[in-house]
Amino acid sequence: MIVKTLSFGGIDISYRVTGRGPDVVLLHGFGEDGSIWKFQEAFLAPYFRLFIPDLPGSGRSPFLPMNSTPPAGIISSYADIIKKIIEKEAVQHCALIGHSMGGYIALAFAAKYEDMLAGLGLVHSTAYADTAEKREARSKGIAFVQKHGAQEFLKQSIPNLFGDAFKAGQPEAVQELIDKAANFSVAALVQYYGAMMERPDSTVVLKNIKKPVLFIIGEEDKSVSLQDSLNQCYLPVLSLINILPRVAHMGMWEMKDRTNATIIEFLNYCFDD
Repeated sequence: MIVKTLSFGGIDISYRVTGRGPDVVLLHGFGEDGSIWKFQEAFLAPYFRLFIPDLPGSGRSPFLPMNSTPPAGIISSYADIIKKIIEKEAVQHCALIGHSMGGYIALAFAAKYEDMLAGLGLVHSTAYADTAEKREARSKGIAFVQKHGAQEFLKQSIPNLFGDAFKAGQPEAVQELIDKAANFSVAALVQYYGAMMERPDSTVVLKNIKKPVLFIIGEEDKSVSLQDSLNQCYLPVLSLINILPRVAHMGMWEMKDRTNATIIEFLNYCFDD
């Protein structure tokens, strides 16, 4: 594993490169960094070359203030960062897989740079824009973060991302992510929430994309409803769909073996010559 950096907007974006084979980018979500993919990294590295960035304000990457200009917005700027990383690495085609907010970035990338994709993966993510109810919830989240701090917010919100069975059986795993929350700033979380609130509906991307699309769905996901996931997963021409039973928003940890098997099946299809 090699840690590299890319200069963007006056800061050094950190990303890790590991493995060999066809190129795959793994994008983390809100309140996470690239290490959220640690189980997938270990499983996939013998077969694929993996690029795992830390988005600005996460992990090793410093926070980068961004001015939002809808409809492009901050999510689109994050997609541009991914493009610059793979261009720096001379990647011609890659599979791009995003968890939650990372899926929003993957969709923005596909809207702008589909010709660079071998496949698109949405892991507990959605192409739908925020509903009014969701926007209100995020606004309340921003207010809480600004009043009580990033760590307190993530301490309360992270356990809700997991199903009850996982929380009861593996509390140490949940605590591991809570402990990592100490690395986040108020500014970073507020920027992420604002970026997610303003992002446009991306269902047209799923309708028009010519590359295969992966959907990994949690049966008990409170962040992306099962019904919303089912409604959109039939939009692409080519889809691989896996609904994880008794799993909430963190299938990469809650049911890692099944998630890994699904991802490698998808990637083998994407890169099948």
